[in-house]
Amino acid sequence: MLGSGTSTGVPRIGEDWGECDPKEPRNRRSRVSIIVESNAGQRILVDTSPDLRNQLLANGIEKVDAVFWTHDHADHCHGIDDLRVMRYDRSNPLPGYATTVTGERLKRRFDYIFAGQFGYPTLVELRDVKDARLVSGFSFDWVEMPHGPAKSTGFRFESDGRSIGYATDFSEITDAMVECLEGVDLLVCDCLRMRPHPTHAHYEMALEFGGRTNARAMVLTHLDKSMDYRTVADLTPSNVTVGYDGLEIEL
Repeated sequence: MLGSGTSTGVPRIGEDWGECDPKEPRNRRSRVSIIVESNAGQRILVDTSPDLRNQLLANGIEKVDAVFWTHDHADHCHGIDDLRVMRYDRSNPLPGYATTVTGERLKRRFDYIFAGQFGYPTLVELRDVKDARLVSGFSFDWVEMPHGPAKSTGFRFESDGRSIGYATDFSEITDAMVECLEGVDLLVCDCLRMRPHPTHAHYEMALEFGGRTNARAMVLTHLDKSMDYRTVADLTPSNVTVGYDGLEIEL
């Protein structure tokens, strides 16, 4: 787990920790992003948060084999330029995957990433998720999720007989989401705060989603400044982990 925080991170600028204890290091949260790694060492990066450079350095990640985007909101894509170093030792662009809508928006905002510019090579070859089912040794599936008035994409990755679901930035549980992520070994799930929110899952919704998908274990992510690590950890069932930056789980 590269980042576990909401769009403003924790603390917010101005040292605003909200209800989070600043003495608990797991309360210091950068914007959400994860790495999924196979036993063979192939890595998929999900989202390019604005904090990506520091996240990769902190976790010793020097290369990835593919990138997936959940949607185009700033906290999920504005670190995209840090993919440049991933291109240096490659003979071809890095494979990138997103839905049609997200891909079009990324291309408009970051055209040089996907088309090259001023003699610099194309960094990412963007592909539509609907056109692939196997990427860098992982099989995957995807589902569109309501994110208030927008849409986000949930992903299911499988490799080495294990499965992980990644569902962040959703505000409603749909039957399609449950079907896509049914029975995953690990579900990394949106959990902004304890109270309901118009564009994100809250604590009870996150637990409901874990129960409906029959996920064997869960990690909560996209946590805001009201979600003190120790306070929330003391509430959660034994199969639920409160996510934090740098968390590693081996399946």
